[in-house]
Amino acid sequence: MCRREDTPVVALADDLSGAAEVAALLRRPTRLALDPADLAVPVAAGEAVVVDLDSRYLSDEAAADVVRAALTAARTAADGSAAEAGTDPADRHARPTGLSGDDPGLPRTALHDTAHRAFRAVSSRATDASYGRPLWYKKCDSLLRGPVGAEAAAFAEGAELLVIAPALPVAGRVVRGGAVLVDGAPLRDCAAWRAEERAAPRSVAEAMAPLPTANVPIEAVRQGPIALAGRFRRLAARGRHPVCDAETDTDLAVVAAAAALLGPDARLLGSGGLAAALGRRLGSSRSTVGSSGPTTGSSGPTAHPSEPTTGSPGPTAHPSEPTTGPPGPTAHSPAPTARHSVPPAGERPLLVVAGSAEPAVGEQVARLVAAGARHVPLAPALLAAPAPVVLPELAPSTVTVLSVDGSDGVRPGAARRIVAGLARAVAALPGRPDLVLTGGETARRVLDAAGVTTLWPVGEIHHGAVHSRTADGRSVVTRPGSFGGPDSFLRVAAALRPGVLAPSSPASTPLPPPPAPSGTAPSEQGVTQ
Repeated sequence: MCRREDTPVVALADDLSGAAEVAALLRRPTRLALDPADLAVPVAAGEAVVVDLDSRYLSDEAAADVVRAALTAARTAADGSAAEAGTDPADRHARPTGLSGDDPGLPRTALHDTAHRAFRAVSSRATDASYGRPLWYKKCDSLLRGPVGAEAAAFAEGAELLVIAPALPVAGRVVRGGAVLVDGAPLRDCAAWRAEERAAPRSVAEAMAPLPTANVPIEAVRQGPIALAGRFRRLAARGRHPVCDAETDTDLAVVAAAAALLGPDARLLGSGGLAAALGRRLGSSRSTVGSSGPTTGSSGPTAHPSEPTTGSPGPTAHPSEPTTGPPGPTAHSPAPTARHSVPPAGERPLLVVAGSAEPAVGEQVARLVAAGARHVPLAPALLAAPAPVVLPELAPSTVTVLSVDGSDGVRPGAARRIVAGLARAVAALPGRPDLVLTGGETARRVLDAAGVTTLWPVGEIHHGAVHSRTADGRSVVTRPGSFGGPDSFLRVAAALRPGVLAPSSPASTPLPPPPAPSGTAPSEQGVTQ
């Protein structure tokens, strides 16, 4: 019988760090694919596939085409799998999608009494055909960067309704009156938008254009999932897609619960906040958070964010989830056997690639260096040049951090060339180091250059810092450039290499950047958000 928690999930993201964030938050065995062609492989019941479409910097038209192609591939695979498996007659008597005895969106004592009333209120059409159909999720940037409107419109094609909730309360990003506020300020005042070529949208509706939307105020959200689902249905009848205000994780939990009442013809679009709410619903009675991946030489944190942890600095509970009570899910699921022999984790070098120009990253690098990490700052002009940059060899059992030195100025438009040069340099390093990659663009380019096409998420070290494993058993941690406190890199390094760094040791002397060839352009700063 295909129960609610066994619903397969297909999630699409526009960059790698966002895809990894969603994969870790879904609380189920998950494959993180860097190639949309992997959607041709059907998703098993109770599992998920998250695909990085690498569309953040595409044109609106190209991004929409990529989303449509991904939807078609996933639907074709799901239809073929269903036809091959046939229909289980027992499913005809299963409970409708969205209600179960462990539903966190409603009080346990009220579930059975409210089930029929809930579905009459929302006119749910859950039928036999819904069982085994995937739940569709589209990850968008919580700051609404990228071609979000074109992607949303393409993602909504063929759906009865697209429920939109981009708030990320844990990062101080809420939706109030239909507009995103960052620590109380509008997007136009957000530092991350200063590096964008387009202007910040004044509202979520403006960002979602040309998709027809209607704002759902916080008062309506807080009426509860049954009333909210009814409101969603009325908007759908008018041809509008709801944009939900949300200021807390509880608000997002209500949105996820209301969307579940609508059945399989409703899709979800949001940031990691809504993905976390969805994961809590889907994973409330499961025992897995993700796929631990190959175990050869693997090491590091495996705790789900909801599990309590001890020690500092190391893996910590997700800020929006409880840290008390029985242990949460643990990571275990099938994964490919390692194809290459790699040294044990404690012997492999750990390489931190700081490819983001977020102001906080400089302090994060400084604290890691102060703890004893080797620092290799690289000149942007050298990375943007055609000639490959040769990095110093990494010694076993060491921590090295690469950063882009932007102290001599910024040249707009050079970011992607700089990141490409950084990726080539990292891929050329011998020894297959474990990697910590900041910024979605940096992470994607480095893994592309290294030939990595699939990751198996293990869990989060801290919010947004997702620990995954590769097919050969190495660790890869991805993190958006704007996430993490001043000790983010130190916490990640301590989790992957306990005891290697001493937080109280003096700062190491940074290595000078390789000499720039004569005639190079003025220094430029590499930026990826």
